[in-house]
Amino acid sequence: MEFVEWYPRGYGVGFKVRERLYSGRSAYQQIEVYQTEGFGRMLVIDGTVQLVEDGELSYHEPLVHPLLLAHPAPRRALVIGGGDGGTLREVLRHPEVERATMVEIDPEVLRVSAEYLDVDRGLLDELLAGRHARAELVVGSGSNYVAGKEAAFDVIAADSTDPVGPAAVLFSEPFYRGVYRALRPGGAYVTQAGSVYLFTGEFADAYQKMRRVFDRVWAFSFPVIGYASPWAFLVGGKGDYNFERVSLERAARLELTYYDPERHATLFQLPRGVRLQLGL
Repeated sequence: MEFVEWYPRGYGVGFKVRERLYSGRSAYQQIEVYQTEGFGRMLVIDGTVQLVEDGELSYHEPLVHPLLLAHPAPRRALVIGGGDGGTLREVLRHPEVERATMVEIDPEVLRVSAEYLDVDRGLLDELLAGRHARAELVVGSGSNYVAGKEAAFDVIAADSTDPVGPAAVLFSEPFYRGVYRALRPGGAYVTQAGSVYLFTGEFADAYQKMRRVFDRVWAFSFPVIGYASPWAFLVGGKGDYNFERVSLERAARLELTYYDPERHATLFQLPRGVRLQLGL
């Protein structure tokens, strides 16, 4: 058996799979879990690969650690989406984070991830029971949640599906403005932004929208296992946040596998044509 996620122009990313372990439809989306031949279990939402267990760090590390290591004191953190628990798990590896909140719109993603995947390391069960010492779970809309916050967080990470369906609002200018208000001075926001080559238009559109809101915006990419890599990410800074330098002293405690803080500058090496389309 095989599973292939088809991208525009007939490009596909495929896995050999042994069996489908779960398939069901929530109020928001179709959720599936497969046992792959060589990468552990795979989470698929609306036909798109969200992660494979043996490789999910290649997404979660660049999403989380550059953002937090560039902040001098990330005490309050917010994760929007990320119902598999991987993003929050990585956020909580930073002892500077005193309190973290995860807002996930789909409770079925939480349930399926907790039952079928080994990504959260037991974190989701603790959150669902309300007994984690440093983190809390809110089931609801991330856009509505940030709309009611002002100067509440040092860092905000959006771990969403692609900009269609329930995640489309997370790539809109009104949402970015809500995020900006929810950040403390010197804070920053990160989001995934699609395939560098296959979703260049969407990447550029999100970049331009964020430039109209944040004081400074950085675009970077990283090779992610299971995605049409290289994969794009965007960081928006408020005030004097500087994404170009990270704390190597704090990074040394993390023992990372994919993202290398000592080579942080390599994140910004986008292809020339993509840079021109973004206006860089």
